[in-house]
Amino acid sequence: MDPNTRGPEEYGHDDGQAQSKRPPRDALTQDFDRHAPVLARTVQLVSGDFLLTVNPVDGSEIENCPPGELPGQPVKHPPAERAAIDRAARPPVPPGPSLPRLPMLHRDDERGRLVRLLARGRSVRLTGAPGSGRTTLLDAVAEDCADLAPDGVVRLSGFRRTVDDLLYELFAAVYSTRLFRPARQQILDTVRDIGAVVVLDDLEFGGIVLDELLDATPECAFLIGATPDIPMPSADAPLEEIVLGGFDRAAAEQLLERAVGRELTEDESNWAGDLWFESEGLPLRFTQAGALLRQRDRQRAGADAVDEFGVFQDAPSLVDASFGPAAHEHDLPLPSLAEGAAPAALLASRLSSSARETLRFAVALGGEIPHQAHLPALVGDTHADAALGELVGCALVTPVGARYRLAAGARTQLEAAGYADDAETRADAAAQHYAWWAGHPSVTPERVSAEADAVLAALTALVPVTTPPGEGEESAAVVLARQAAPAFAAGQRWSAWERALRAGAEAAGLAAETGEQAYFHHELGVLALCSGQLERARAELEASIGLRNVLADKRGTVAGRRALALVADRSGATPPGGRTAAGEEVPDARHEESAPPPGGVPSAYTPLGFGVVGPGATGAGAAIGGGGSSSALPVNDTTLVTHRPGGGSPAHRLGGLRTLVGGARRNLVATGAGALLAAVLGTVVTLGATSDRSGDTPAERVGVNPSASEGVDDGGLSADRPKTGEDDDAPAAVPEPTDPGPDGAYGTSDDPAPTDSAEPSDDPSGTDGPTKSASPSPTKSTKPTPSESESESASPSASESESESASPSPSDPSSQAPTPPVDTNTMSAPANSRPAESTSSADASANTGDSPSGTPA
Repeated sequence: MDPNTRGPEEYGHDDGQAQSKRPPRDALTQDFDRHAPVLARTVQLVSGDFLLTVNPVDGSEIENCPPGELPGQPVKHPPAERAAIDRAARPPVPPGPSLPRLPMLHRDDERGRLVRLLARGRSVRLTGAPGSGRTTLLDAVAEDCADLAPDGVVRLSGFRRTVDDLLYELFAAVYSTRLFRPARQQILDTVRDIGAVVVLDDLEFGGIVLDELLDATPECAFLIGATPDIPMPSADAPLEEIVLGGFDRAAAEQLLERAVGRELTEDESNWAGDLWFESEGLPLRFTQAGALLRQRDRQRAGADAVDEFGVFQDAPSLVDASFGPAAHEHDLPLPSLAEGAAPAALLASRLSSSARETLRFAVALGGEIPHQAHLPALVGDTHADAALGELVGCALVTPVGARYRLAAGARTQLEAAGYADDAETRADAAAQHYAWWAGHPSVTPERVSAEADAVLAALTALVPVTTPPGEGEESAAVVLARQAAPAFAAGQRWSAWERALRAGAEAAGLAAETGEQAYFHHELGVLALCSGQLERARAELEASIGLRNVLADKRGTVAGRRALALVADRSGATPPGGRTAAGEEVPDARHEESAPPPGGVPSAYTPLGFGVVGPGATGAGAAIGGGGSSSALPVNDTTLVTHRPGGGSPAHRLGGLRTLVGGARRNLVATGAGALLAAVLGTVVTLGATSDRSGDTPAERVGVNPSASEGVDDGGLSADRPKTGEDDDAPAAVPEPTDPGPDGAYGTSDDPAPTDSAEPSDDPSGTDGPTKSASPSPTKSTKPTPSESESESASPSASESESESASPSPSDPSSQAPTPPVDTNTMSAPANSRPAESTSSADASANTGDSPSGTPA
């Protein structure tokens, strides 16, 4: 059907209805017209408690998974699926005629010991050099242990795998996990109950990481294959160690005979003895040596067949050929000892052209052999898939997990023979092929994930040589990473996903492709968020948003903002101002608000107008207002500060001030700054107050019974305003402050806190201090100056601070003798020492509502 018309395309009309408005097209040019674009392949899966939508266009989207879409308890695979998973874990059978399987020779003792240890539930590490036959022995033991554990045998590959990869692959091999990847803790809780014999070959880590793997699976018995250079686990790890050595000479010759398929001649037996000494008895070397002898026999048989038809006039007669291979030893000599110890180049020279080209691709891809289904497209031969059978037959490749790699030492030998001359060209060709294949809608993510090692090898080879492409061109590495990374994510191969993203980000940076670089950073942030690495996720997402802002990519920016808001929600913290490092505001982010403690936060407003005072502050910053009023702090206009209603004595209320608790970091910073400033100002005032400006000690100017008025608001003391006794024109003496009292407030009064049983004193006049300063009559009230009125209206605490600094009254001329110094901090005057004038003045102030200190009634 034509997407632009409603009727059949071959007719161009809709059953006699109105014709399409599009002009008819030429029948010869229809196939060359632009087709409809292929829809992007998106996959939705659950990762932990996240719902992840893999979007290869704008970037993956992640959100909290709705409760109804969360999967339930995982269930185990049925037997049919387990059998299919076990077959998929093995390397594919190469096409072509099947080769005879070589028997395992002289390994019966190791094989029986391994089976006995695994039957007792013990884990074993089999250590052997590359080419020692370690993989063959593991396969044989796995077949013997098929019925030992309730969950059977699980085959895993440790090649380029982390402990998290192995734990997830073990989980997926036993439980059904389609479109669901549990969180790490969920995996740990599940694999703890798996009881299986885990055959783990080519392990690349040890030490405490291996201890972590063993501790996470207490019900599993591991059969681990590793090389001697891999670190051992800890000394107390429940792991046995078995070292696998080479063959002796008799076993090596027997293996060579089995590989050739006939008995060895005397010369071949001597040659095998020299090879055994050179190769330390590694079985791989004798398997390759048997391939050399087979090739030699085929060459001789081919020459005899040609001679039968008379092609070579000087060829030996057929009668000579009937005596066997020894008749032509002078024509085809045995390989040299060096060729037998490093046979890769000689073996490859006698293979087909497709096999040799496959080896060149393998060298370019770091030793990885592409799957046999890709060889025809890469090599350019429709029958190139048979090349894998040739390589397996001559032991140039060995199985690694579910694929093949070059055998140990083969890559170095082939590079010396010139197989790496065009490595960059072949890596680029492989990258273009895999990019087209991975992005095709018919290819499932599982198939791309199975070929992950070859794809990543192509990326590794191309990224270092990436340069900015020309006009109309694209970087092969960037395109491959862009196509393969979403498939790895959908296939739940997250280690491969991360490697592809990092390689793609590096290649995009080298190619100066900002848009692609932003995509890779976004995906890295999403992956980090799924893995629980919030700080890394925030950094990657902010980098992506910043790059997309430069490109004005609105859709990509929205996807990044949503993911970043989810990071902020999970971390419980929002960047200052709700903006990221890239300057973007985070939508739907939860801003932290300051929550006052129960009853409100006590206000602390100093007479100088500086903000909050912390505990232990001195000086002017420690002057606290009384009463039930509240004041806003000028340090931070967003902080709500309240004051607990008054009640009780002033000392009790002032002692109730404790550490100011802020609800947010910004409030704490502002509060600390204000406290520091108030403390500095208080220190300055303290130094000025304690300085000897008149030559007398401030304590000596304080009498035992100073003239003071009782505050009507809270029972505090309020100092009378000083003025001359008889002459109003004489200047009044200004009282100077003394050391701070027990509550931290400054003043000159030495009276204790008022009591309810205060009585008039016998001496109504008070006592004059040595400074001869006069005190006004407590019954008279003076009108405050404008500045004093402003100070009193702004903060009631200022008037109370002044009220505590009372000056002595000289009304009693009989008491002019200086009094001894009095400690104002500890002095407690008797209740009957207060003058009668103070009591009457306090009553008058309470009745009139106008006290000398300006405190309202």
